[in-house]
Amino acid sequence: MRNKPAFFKRTSDTTPIKEAIDKMLQNFRIKDKLEAYELKSSWEEMMGGPIARRTEKMYIKNNVLYVKLNSAPLRHELTIKRKKVLEIIKKRFGDRLVQEVLFY
Repeated sequence: MRNKPAFFKRTSDTTPIKEAIDKMLQNFRIKDKLEAYELKSSWEEMMGGPIARRTEKMYIKNNVLYVKLNSAPLRHELTIKRKKVLEIIKKRFGDRLVQEVLFY
């Protein structure tokens, strides 16, 4: 008989659903991807419609959020206010997901 990985083993203890789901997301290593998807889907709500319409591409790599914009003046403006953008993101998602924002 094969041994099952730890996350497949049953326990007699009861756990809250939120805790169980968080543990499952960590075990399957998809928590970061889920949080990145949530960030992308809430971008318009956080930054506003005009910025979201000019955003072409977004991705997170090594805790850095890369945002491609199709407007040079907006890119310059957001680069200057990068700390404010980072504060907005950290307020909603915490410090773990994004440490830096780069606009290109």
